[in-house]
Amino acid sequence: MAKALQRSAAEFLPEKLDYRSLVAAASGCEGCDLYKNATQTVFGEGDINSHVMFVGEVPGDEEDLRGHPFVGPAGRLMENALAEVGIDRIKIYLTNSVKHFKWKPRGKRRIHEKPSAREILACDPWLRSELKLVEPQILVALGATAAQSLFGKDFRVTQMRGKWIDSPLAEKAIATIHPSAILRTPDDLREQAYRDFVADLATVSAAMAG
Repeated sequence: MAKALQRSAAEFLPEKLDYRSLVAAASGCEGCDLYKNATQTVFGEGDINSHVMFVGEVPGDEEDLRGHPFVGPAGRLMENALAEVGIDRIKIYLTNSVKHFKWKPRGKRRIHEKPSAREILACDPWLRSELKLVEPQILVALGATAAQSLFGKDFRVTQMRGKWIDSPLAEKAIATIHPSAILRTPDDLREQAYRDFVADLATVSAAMAG
């Protein structure tokens, strides 16, 4: 394992653990090779004092170009779902397990690729630093990559979604699908997939209100 992980984000962590220091340090991260083809680091954003943290997978094309998480099609879908259940996006903290966009060319388009286990592990020090900073009371994993990076490689979102799980990372932890999965769902099933996603977020909203 040590040989496989010749580099990681740990080499780039700042001495001072505060949000500005983390963002500045992450902007120069070369802990894995993803930075070579990415426009910029996309660090987490939101209310670090909210104690509510949502973790996704990896920035998409729009996120990479704009430098903000969850601003592409999946992010807009999630924002609509959050609004439906009464969660204000600016009052939570949103981040990704991996901070650089991984993609492959398809014509003129850049198509998202799933990060490898090595890339997720190399980026993990950033996520752990965010967890220390936010100290989430409620932790929400969006999709398999996020859930497995937080809750272990054997975690299955399809089996555990929408249920509170025991985790040392937060008083309450839960997983659901990533909103991008809804966009990939066949047209005749997409509305139900969205409604199921909203139901999972409603569980989070109820915990926030309680």
